[in-house]
Amino acid sequence: MTVLHEIASGVHVLRHKVLDVTATLIVGGESALIVDTLSTGAQASDLLAAVRRITDLPLAVLNTHHHFDHTFGNFVFAGEGAPIWGHEETAVLLGPQHGPTLCAQWQRSYPELADELAAVVLTPPDHTIRTEAVVDLDGRPVELRHFGRGHSAGDVVALVPDADVAVVGDLIEESGPPQFDDAYPLEWPDTVAALQSRLTPATSVVPGHGKVVDASFVRAQHEQLAALAWLIREGDQDGAPAERVAAKAPFPQELSLQAVRRGYIHLNQP
Repeated sequence: MTVLHEIASGVHVLRHKVLDVTATLIVGGESALIVDTLSTGAQASDLLAAVRRITDLPLAVLNTHHHFDHTFGNFVFAGEGAPIWGHEETAVLLGPQHGPTLCAQWQRSYPELADELAAVVLTPPDHTIRTEAVVDLDGRPVELRHFGRGHSAGDVVALVPDADVAVVGDLIEESGPPQFDDAYPLEWPDTVAALQSRLTPATSVVPGHGKVVDASFVRAQHEQLAALAWLIREGDQDGAPAERVAAKAPFPQELSLQAVRRGYIHLNQP
């Protein structure tokens, strides 16, 4: 049975067994917010059932970014009448121009989920954010902030000030290293630095994958991301092969090579 665990007053987190992805429930006075909706209709239905064991309040959804493991359950919650918040780029990437192509790519990358992914009804956010917004859960404001690009073009963080909780999506990962498939490795450190300015030593930080962490964990991952960005810039200036730069990076070679190649492209765009 899918179970959410309370990490602060009215803030409940699920670590799903598939991809160790997190989903978060924030309960307010007369409404509640779900942050990320998992990978498939079945997973989202289980999440909804777990939510309903905690609260019967009207729901809204936030997508921290567009990747399938955080958004493909949207249609289940939309069927419950939930508005879906997300960054403008998330809405575009899940929309008719890009969404079907991305879905096909993810089906190839995750063949064990291919049939379930093919059955998903792509449902982009219908409430979009450019830099910030506030969802008022009837006396409990939740700040939605886009601090900049990092893991994706449209990373959004949910800040719950009265509980000192930050739900940060894949800007921070605990159960594995950061992923760079369509990331912005040169901008990512500045984005996390901006996030850090809103954390306290006691903040509970919910990463996109893995267990809840604290500000010191975020600081350590920021240092790694900053070191990688410095290596990319230095390697580009020196004309160094991407493989040589990746070998010096603080993350696994294959992931670092993706980051270096993307960084080189970004540095040399006209």
